[in-house]
Amino acid sequence: MTAIGSQLEAPLESVAWFERARAVTPGGVNSPVRAFNAVGGTPRFIRSASGAWLTDVDGREYVDLICSWGPMLLGHAHPEVHRQVAEAVTRGTTYGAPTTPEVELAEEIVARTPVDQVRFVSSGTEATMSAIRLARGFTGRDLVVKFAGCYHGHVDALLAAAGSGLVTLRDAASRGSSGQAFSVPGSSGVPDSATALTIVLPYNDREAVTTAFQEYGDRIAALITEAAPGNMGVVPPEPGFNAFLAATCTQYGALLVSDEVMTGFRVSRQGQWGLDGKVEGWRPDLMTFGKVMGGGFPAAAFGGRADVMAHLAPLGPVYQAGTLSGNPIATTAGLATLRLATEDVYQHLHQVADQIKGAAAEALDTAGVPHRIQSAGTMFSVFFADHPVPDFEAAQAQDTAAFAAFFHAMLDRGVHLPPSAFEAWFVSAAHDDRAVQTVLDALPAAASAAAQVQKGTR
Repeated sequence: MTAIGSQLEAPLESVAWFERARAVTPGGVNSPVRAFNAVGGTPRFIRSASGAWLTDVDGREYVDLICSWGPMLLGHAHPEVHRQVAEAVTRGTTYGAPTTPEVELAEEIVARTPVDQVRFVSSGTEATMSAIRLARGFTGRDLVVKFAGCYHGHVDALLAAAGSGLVTLRDAASRGSSGQAFSVPGSSGVPDSATALTIVLPYNDREAVTTAFQEYGDRIAALITEAAPGNMGVVPPEPGFNAFLAATCTQYGALLVSDEVMTGFRVSRQGQWGLDGKVEGWRPDLMTFGKVMGGGFPAAAFGGRADVMAHLAPLGPVYQAGTLSGNPIATTAGLATLRLATEDVYQHLHQVADQIKGAAAEALDTAGVPHRIQSAGTMFSVFFADHPVPDFEAAQAQDTAAFAAFFHAMLDRGVHLPPSAFEAWFVSAAHDDRAVQTVLDALPAAASAAAQVQKGTR
């Protein structure tokens, strides 16, 4: 493996490419968190990836704990996925007509989840946007409830208190007299009118949900939630919370939209619903999917009850369309990924995640760094905090400077973490003993780096 230099030793090719990128792309990146603004330094430009490893343009190797923000469940460049994709490409890349892979992928999703039907789109943002439109069209109502810290893509109406990349931009909620937070746009360019029909509540707060529905229940079209939030770091739902949301929505005639773009087919074979809804005996009215179901290609979907989905065009009055929706290459990759994601794969993911979590806790304890490690299935986060993290407010109270030092120390030693304290860590079926040992070897020095920062600020 190529030796890794310290962060003081500039990655020359990445620096050069970043300068070129900034000349032609805002901030030099096509998704904000990639710019390293939250941690400082130069983002690594990746030349290739294989299994659990990334190789940058300087020839340095890194264990990948981002996994393209979740999709690479099997690891990079999986040979069987590549074989099926290569075969599909020989038949053409897009037709603008129905194809057999999209039907097979839809059947696979319906078989794994509680949805009756799905409609494919090209991104998670499209999926949540379309689900909200459908919920409003089905119920004839206008209000939408979301939770602070839950990110549902860059949909104008949902871009308020959205966590992740928006954390440092502005406070996106102002409290109303009744306790619920009526949203204020979390991004410039989103008019107040776009979020005026969105109510933002604290996550895991049953009382706030009850109050909002008691006051506005006859106007609420949908409550949308990340099934297990991963965009303020991983903040799992408290036991029974999702079941409570489902029951509350049913009571008031609203639809529960469970956003599993991140957790779907990642935290378990049946996503987060397989960990709570299946066990507790409830199901969402609508669900959104992405990431893993695209196998590394731009693909997403929304689905739900047959009577709700029947309101979509061409059957019903709610319009939704997309030129590349159900793309045959993307659906082939997604289908191959899901079929290869066996129970043995998920067992391996759990083992690797538990090993890394345990080692991280031990290293941080030894260094005297306060922390919380939280999980949803195989997805997890390390919070640099000495308090529980049940919601967005608590997540924001962590020590981001300590995380930045920890991040760079890991990067220096060949481990690429998400470059933000408000993101989830991901592992893959390709994380073998060598990859895991590289992570374990890096953790003590990274914990010490975080401790040094905290000592300097006390």
